[in-house]
Amino acid sequence: MKLPTFKKSSSQPTPKNASLILFPSPKLGEGARRAGEVGGEVSAITKDLSTAKSVQDIIAPERLSVEFNHIKIGRSYYRTYFVGGYPRFVTANWLAPLINFDHALAISMFIYPVESKSTLDDLRRKIAEMEAELATDMQRGRIVDPSTQAKLDDALSLQDQLVKGIERFFQFALYTTIPASNLSELDQVSKQVSSTLASLLISATPVILEHALGFKTTLPSSIDHLLVTRNMDTTSLASTFPFTSSELTSNEGILYGLNEHNGSLVIFDRFSLENANSVVFAKAGSGKSYAVKLEALRSLMFGTELIIIDPENEYKNLCDAVGGSYINFSFNSQNRINPFDLSTLTSTSDENELNQKILSLHSMFKVIMGAMTPTEEAIMDRALVLTYKMKGITPDAETQKREPPLMEDLFKALVGMEEPQSRSLADRLEKYVKGSFKGIIDQPSNVVLNNPFTVFSVRDLEDSVKPIAIFIILDYIWTKLRRELKKRILIVDEAWYLMQYPDSASFLYGIAKRCRKYFLGLTTITQDVEDFLNTDFGKSIVTNSSIQILMKQSPAAIDHVAQVFYLSEGEKHLLLSADIGEGLFFAGNNHVAIKVVSSPDEHKLITTRPQDILAQRAQK
Repeated sequence: MKLPTFKKSSSQPTPKNASLILFPSPKLGEGARRAGEVGGEVSAITKDLSTAKSVQDIIAPERLSVEFNHIKIGRSYYRTYFVGGYPRFVTANWLAPLINFDHALAISMFIYPVESKSTLDDLRRKIAEMEAELATDMQRGRIVDPSTQAKLDDALSLQDQLVKGIERFFQFALYTTIPASNLSELDQVSKQVSSTLASLLISATPVILEHALGFKTTLPSSIDHLLVTRNMDTTSLASTFPFTSSELTSNEGILYGLNEHNGSLVIFDRFSLENANSVVFAKAGSGKSYAVKLEALRSLMFGTELIIIDPENEYKNLCDAVGGSYINFSFNSQNRINPFDLSTLTSTSDENELNQKILSLHSMFKVIMGAMTPTEEAIMDRALVLTYKMKGITPDAETQKREPPLMEDLFKALVGMEEPQSRSLADRLEKYVKGSFKGIIDQPSNVVLNNPFTVFSVRDLEDSVKPIAIFIILDYIWTKLRRELKKRILIVDEAWYLMQYPDSASFLYGIAKRCRKYFLGLTTITQDVEDFLNTDFGKSIVTNSSIQILMKQSPAAIDHVAQVFYLSEGEKHLLLSADIGEGLFFAGNNHVAIKVVSSPDEHKLITTRPQDILAQRAQK
């Protein structure tokens, strides 16, 4: 959109204000004999009013000070800016950076209609002046002023549109007042506001010596005390309104749902952003797993490989329907993963795979054994190196292709050491080798990742073992997928299991930070928002995720969520009152209110509502 750039007319709009004052008048009654009584009543009322506080006295601040470049009301400071220069070209919602500024601002816009006849007369005069100026420069052999030529072109275009009735003419004024609790904050925010406006090619100037008028101008009284206006046509004026419809639709990607602002489709490709990570926060039963399963099914149709960690067997029906591989981990299952496996990536990479694996095992054993002293960590490190060495595996890349050791080999290495701490470590490890947890993590791997849709289930494990199993599965997946560069999505449901331990939380954060290099998008889902966001690793995962989906929140967690995601009051109320499948969809710097929708066939595959499952069984 192009704003007219010719000089404004000298006539200024004059706001008209009218006040209606009502005085209660007592009824005098019959005859003059009531005059004395009425006079006494009026005197009594006047006396009472003189001693009573007025409304102004009650709401007025304790002090008011008007300084050179700010005004102080009570203990708060205010500074007002007026906009005097505008860009030549603008787009819809071009004032969004000012409206969405990360600080409270009072913004006032004033629009004054101008009669077309007077505008056309001014335009003819200005066009004649500019044409004469250009003709004079050409006759004298001077270089034509490009700014005058641009103004002339704009004026001729505007004149043509005004004559045809396509456009109307207005005068527009824009003011903003910055509040602050102290003078240093006021100066800092003022610089930020000026920089934001300057990035939009807007020239903002403080109302020096007129801050009292500026403050009153930005009050919700609809009175312009400054009258600093700019000529605008209808189209340019419409682009200044910040109430444009939000859209989040691209030509590529999958359908996430319906935009509740305008009913349009939210179609997006997560791999088109700087990273393909996403986080989903919602309370139980709000539809978070439903939305993620719908995304997984639609992504699979576009050739994306899916790997899912499922703590509650929610993905089994979907996995069976698409012919996926469902891998169940339990004491009775035959599926096993050896945490000592190497990915043999060293032959095609500069990474030392053995050292990377030992670092990962350190984190895993901290989850298994709890906190370790520096001496115990040193002993564990020597035991791990010795365990691999007994199998002939060294930092040499060729040796790392040999059969990896098992948990029993590490147990024997710890028992064979002379330090008393090594025996303590072996005792803590014994239940996974000989005790009640035997058979879970002490067997050779027999899991193969060769299916485009793979689900790892840990529902049948005890809650105390689930974080360990999820960590080992994640480490195995992370080790395997680096062998081949392929478009993948890794979904970690109930991620709060890993956030309970700093080492597993750090491991998940490491995947979120590095997975972009391997064409992988990490999706973390949790219903315990407090547990996730109370850790630095949880917040870092959020900041390293380009897509965030927030669905219905509990009142206890909404303030924390609003603080992390910078939600407005309206967005907070939306999340508190959201229905199942409704929420906010963040993609980069854009976000919209979304409603997740599915087809009847998709719904049958992904629903976990007991009512729907019983109805499906009845139909069968």
